[in-house]
Amino acid sequence: MKFITATSEHIKSVAEIALKLWPSNTIEDLILEFSTIIENDNSKIFLVCNESEFIGFAQCSLRFDYVEGTDSCPVGYFEGIFVKEEYRNKGIGKELLRYCEEWAKMKGAEEFASDCELKNTDSLKFHLNIGFKEANRIICFVKNLK
Repeated sequence: MKFITATSEHIKSVAEIALKLWPSNTIEDLILEFSTIIENDNSKIFLVCNESEFIGFAQCSLRFDYVEGTDSCPVGYFEGIFVKEEYRNKGIGKELLRYCEEWAKMKGAEEFASDCELKNTDSLKFHLNIGFKEANRIICFVKNLK
């Protein structure tokens, strides 16, 4: 397995993998979003590939606003991770996290955080297995003002 930092030449590949994680998006929207992310000094995307294809990615960033359960600023943040199903439970996700954590440390972060949907028990289990501890659970609300 080879781990690399995504560049502008990898945007379409990242978007194709990310579509499996965020299927409610369109490929065009993800390409546009990742084009912006790759150019941002406070964000990073790491890719992992086997001999012939990209099999996973992790997106991380620095957050300068309050992050639930943290005491410092900036905080490294695990924005998203996806590894193709046939490559899971082989340490690839943990290694992608390590790349993200090292990048965040180099950028001055002392803490690293993440989140997942309440119903996403696979993500909760993954986070707990790679060393995160649960900080809080919230329910978000919205009210239309029209």
